[in-house]
Amino acid sequence: MEKEITLGDKTFKPFISKEKIDEQISRVAQEINRDYKGKKPLLVGILNGSVMFFSDLLKKIDIECEVAFLRVSSYKGTETTGNVKKVLGLDKNIEGSDVIIIEDIVDTGITLEHIVNDLSGSKPNSLKVATLLFKPNAYTKDYPIDYVGFEVGNEFLVGFGLDYNEIGRNLDELYIIKEPMLNIILFGPPGAGKGTQSELIQEKFNLTHLSTGDMFRFHMKNDTALGKKAKEYMEAGNLVPDQLVIDMIDNKLSESHDTDGFIFDGFPRTPDQATALDELLAKKDWEISKMVSLEVEENELVKRLLLRGKDSGRKDDSDESIIRNRMAVYNKETAPLKDFYSNQGKHIGVDGIGTIEEINGRINSALA
Repeated sequence: MEKEITLGDKTFKPFISKEKIDEQISRVAQEINRDYKGKKPLLVGILNGSVMFFSDLLKKIDIECEVAFLRVSSYKGTETTGNVKKVLGLDKNIEGSDVIIIEDIVDTGITLEHIVNDLSGSKPNSLKVATLLFKPNAYTKDYPIDYVGFEVGNEFLVGFGLDYNEIGRNLDELYIIKEPMLNIILFGPPGAGKGTQSELIQEKFNLTHLSTGDMFRFHMKNDTALGKKAKEYMEAGNLVPDQLVIDMIDNKLSESHDTDGFIFDGFPRTPDQATALDELLAKKDWEISKMVSLEVEENELVKRLLLRGKDSGRKDDSDESIIRNRMAVYNKETAPLKDFYSNQGKHIGVDGIGTIEEINGRINSALA
């Protein structure tokens, strides 16, 4: 399939290839040929969406059949209006006929119910439904769907007869609307539970965890070109420049597929780094969605870490003065970043007191 496409103000990504579409149309045609052997069904195509499905299906029907068309409308943009309007009525007497309604997609079933009720009044011998796409989770009616090419989710689709504001019908494959990337910077002081919450957020929103520490270790261990450059700076006793870190992040972003966004861990740490990250993402038409900071009162954090230190034996979790110094360093580093993202309207402070589930619920609500 081709890469992402843009139709009007929306971007769509590949969903179902023409080869897979053809396979399922062939299967549906075989079922109709079997069920209507010895009969002469009337195939009623619902315009405009079913035109490509109807055409390809008709070519694979090897029994005698008749064709007719109806045109109704219930969509505007990417939403169904629920108001069904008949634009072109049936010009054929269907009394006593075996009718098969040919749809491109059945979602709520509002349009289909209108069509079934309308045609049933003309007393056909039988009335069945064939659709290329069926959204079972959106379907609100009881009428059976007899022939289904694909069951799909509730996402908006375009191509192979389906349109977005009347464009995209001519595409010979199916595309799914691409939602904006969810790119999060997650901050939390030591003991706030950032690692646990990061894992839960990744799973819920299908995000990729992007840790600068992990990237450094990977590139240096595998002696990549970026890793060699990092070693040169470190062996000379110099800090690794921001641009090299940005290059590592760019490399990771480019090789990460089938993700709906990223959680940035350990970067940025300064407003200059945040600006560089914004510039990198802008080249990909992305942006930071939110900076989420877990907020926990310092004495509570000290108590948590001292308890953790008893179990783990970690020295930095066993000395209160060290713990409070880590808090001071964290607050000093994050304060400018909070200002940076607050000025963009992207900083969200989340109460970090409560159970894991309660805190995660607050984060999810903030990201919704």
